[in-house]
Amino acid sequence: MGEFLVSISLADLGWSSHFARQIDADDAVPMRLDAVHRTRLHATGEAGPVTLVPTAPAGDYAVGDWVLVTGERASKPLTRLTELVRRTAGRESKPQLIAANVDTLGIVTSCNDDFNVARLERYLALSGRAGCLPLIILTKVDTVDDPAPFVRSAEELSPLAAVVSLDATDASEVARLAPWCSGGRTLALVGSSGVGKTTVQNALTGGAEATRTIREDDAKGRQTTTSRALRPTLHGGWLIDTPGMRELRLMDAEAAIDDVFADVLDIAAGCRFGDCAHDAEPGCAVTEAIARGDLAPKRLARFRKLDAENRHNTRTVAEARARDRALGRMYRDVLTQQRRMRGQPPDRER
Repeated sequence: MGEFLVSISLADLGWSSHFARQIDADDAVPMRLDAVHRTRLHATGEAGPVTLVPTAPAGDYAVGDWVLVTGERASKPLTRLTELVRRTAGRESKPQLIAANVDTLGIVTSCNDDFNVARLERYLALSGRAGCLPLIILTKVDTVDDPAPFVRSAEELSPLAAVVSLDATDASEVARLAPWCSGGRTLALVGSSGVGKTTVQNALTGGAEATRTIREDDAKGRQTTTSRALRPTLHGGWLIDTPGMRELRLMDAEAAIDDVFADVLDIAAGCRFGDCAHDAEPGCAVTEAIARGDLAPKRLARFRKLDAENRHNTRTVAEARARDRALGRMYRDVLTQQRRMRGQPPDRER
């Protein structure tokens, strides 16, 4: 996880009364996970960094989790304060943990062709679903004549999001992010490949990970971060950098999406009919707002798309879980029947 702090306390790691209330064993030692692998975990506690053996499937752990350690064995994760999760990429219908116990989600984008309102709205919904504070970080301000239009566009997306514009190659400018990663607080960075996440990370942590140049033809870069890790910052907090995600499929995020598009819902509350589809119904406040220029048609379209996608992903994952439970019950019933045919008691009676 990089250079380890000489002296560290649980509070320095982000420990709070929320986690302390979950301790029920005197000999258990609290530690925070800074890396998760298939067969081992890396964690840090007051005594320093250690390698641990998980007692639950690796997919149940996330970088940033707190565990209780006995010997070399890590307990299941303590109940989280915040949880960044998405539906797995590809055809799988499972939730995938991204990071845990993150205070602020730093959404990194650049002042060039990478700036994408729809993507920012998606990340803002991810932040809201997790319970994190959203922070939009605009990089590459040195490449445009005036970054103000990018800043205004970002600020208009959510009253909850702070917006900081900076040149990621200037350490003094990146230091403006210190309030979000000091005093034991944890900042997680998300965004597309090539927007400067690794450069920001290096400035905040004093690291020197490889960075790659932007392809001039499409303003995109190549992936440099390949795994998630919890790293100490120069400001007394923690940073989690994530690989650029090709797909961010939201799930269980209905309330968060509603918050991101609160302006649309406020207007829709004035519709004559409660089940208004905002298409051609009489007394539709939404279509009237669009006609007046108070609501952009593209914003309504983005809300509809994200809401429909979230409902689909949530339903699909729930259905997959139900199938897994049914399959598990079937296997248990078959094994029980086989044991009875052999004159053996069921597992629970042995």
